[in-house]
Amino acid sequence: MDLFAELAREPSVVPIDDGAVLLAAHLQHRDRALLDAALAVLSSAPARHMPTRSGGRISVAMSNCGTVGWVSDRQGYRYDAIDPDSGRPWPAMPDCFLSLAREAAQIAGYPSFEPDVCLINRYEPGNRLGLHQDLDEGELESPIVSVSLGLGALFLWGGKLRRDTARRIPLAHGDVMVWGGSTRLNFHGVHSIAAGHHALTGACRYNLTFRHCGTRAA
Repeated sequence: MDLFAELAREPSVVPIDDGAVLLAAHLQHRDRALLDAALAVLSSAPARHMPTRSGGRISVAMSNCGTVGWVSDRQGYRYDAIDPDSGRPWPAMPDCFLSLAREAAQIAGYPSFEPDVCLINRYEPGNRLGLHQDLDEGELESPIVSVSLGLGALFLWGGKLRRDTARRIPLAHGDVMVWGGSTRLNFHGVHSIAAGHHALTGACRYNLTFRHCGTRAA
């Protein structure tokens, strides 16, 4: 059972910080179409635990769609137009992804957002994402749009410094986080995912993270 499914959520816009909002229960019957589109992308570019610069592996299985994709290896973090596993371009971003990202950004106060990449992260129980900043994009004026599907998660929302205390924000299926402006470089992460089962995704959580990479692609 997914404990987060017990949260009584109505569609609402919840301020989180300066320039950061939670669009609670935002998907409204679009969840199946989004998941189907994500699984279609993953059939062409399977999620994988990318290597890190230190020689380890990222806890969360990841893939991408769009004109570029975020990659990690012994050389570091970067965007690349080519999937290093297949040697082919990343799958195109589905129309339903693009329309949702634009819509969510506009509601949050970012009307000109044009994402060119979507990271698809698949979390299984025990997976986590440590506090980090999103620094690899070519320009940092555009916001981040983050969509939750499936098992709930505790989103860690920190400050400008890694040592700043991070708030724990419960995210349920259908929630969308958007942040930018003065909080664009706030540290953030995801607490270890608890075991559970969701009617749509089973024993996992999918996160769709939309960004505008700009010119910093290999």
